[in-house]
Amino acid sequence: MSHTLNLEKLCLECVNIARDAGEAILTIYDAGFDVQEKEDKSPLTDADLASHHLILQRLAELTPDIPILSEESAKLPFEERASWETYWLVDPLDGTREFVKRNGEFTVNIALIHQHQSIIGVINVPVLDVDYYAWKNGGCFKTEKKGVAEKITVKKLDGGKLSVAGSRSHGSEMMQQYMAKLAADNGGELETLSMGSSLKFCLVAEGRADLYPRLGLTSEWDTAAAHCIVTEADGYITKTDMSPLEYNTKDSLLNPFFFVFGDNSRDWSQYLVE
Repeated sequence: MSHTLNLEKLCLECVNIARDAGEAILTIYDAGFDVQEKEDKSPLTDADLASHHLILQRLAELTPDIPILSEESAKLPFEERASWETYWLVDPLDGTREFVKRNGEFTVNIALIHQHQSIIGVINVPVLDVDYYAWKNGGCFKTEKKGVAEKITVKKLDGGKLSVAGSRSHGSEMMQQYMAKLAADNGGELETLSMGSSLKFCLVAEGRADLYPRLGLTSEWDTAAAHCIVTEADGYITKTDMSPLEYNTKDSLLNPFFFVFGDNSRDWSQYLVE
């Protein structure tokens, strides 16, 4: 199917959809909101649901024949989605914890998956009015305040201080050991950038961070939009054995641990503590 799709046109449509979802989220963000708990104890707000419904309706209008998997409708059995060659994968509000904390570090993520790969990625940052977007073989772009799109690319290692993106909400012992070993191999000095949601991937995509190691649980909708963005910015997302990260290949929608990086001249798995 993907060879008949106009990926650029679909991607730009998704930018508009994500922006409108972002505005719906901000309306609730500014007015105040209630927080519920999902079965896995993760937070759920009216904003998650408002964004979810808007995106599902708009994508269904845009491509009636392409199925949609959203975080807020993720209970589809693998038997059903295993037959999907192409589908939309959506996180209507990535970083609900950051939303609840009101620190602005949350995003709207829309991806198109084809044959287990992300071929369109759109991330809207509502509070900053920033968009990151990419489509397969089309390059990666960033707009601020709906202005002119600028092409962005990762940076290559230059011998300077290594900058590592990390999560505000997660710091396991495994991660601490990894960072210690990485620091020891880089003269003891690392610049660490803490950021919520899929913004960590964007730091790598636009060359502000060299590496984002994720040694903790995520779901496929957390990474899918960013995956195309990083790849089209000439970066990489791999499992911790440096093999490709893929989508919709198994019953669970949880990702394995992974690395996001701009320069593949270094084996980032060498800092894992056995």
